[in-house]
Amino acid sequence: MSVQSYVSPEASVACFAVRAIADPGTLSRVVELFAKRGLVPKSVHARLAGGETDACLLIDVQIDGLDLDTAERIADALRQIVSVERVLTARKRRARAA
Repeated sequence: MSVQSYVSPEASVACFAVRAIADPGTLSRVVELFAKRGLVPKSVHARLAGGETDACLLIDVQIDGLDLDTAERIADALRQIVSVERVLTARKRRARAA
């Protein structure tokens, strides 16, 4: 499937906040879901949070121009990753030119 089938010029930025178990393979599994769809994130930020006993990985991903249905399908797929504990989604509107 081409990128054009997922990207809508009128769409806003889709934001995904992922909380996962601190596992070495988690970040690549999360990013892989976007790569499989031919999408390059506008931004990916990951950080390790917590201590030794309660460490978790916090991953924020932003995709520009993603339609709502595709964003929800991706969020559902992220929730299926074994090490993922929680996925929150949000949308940012693009600023309009004056």
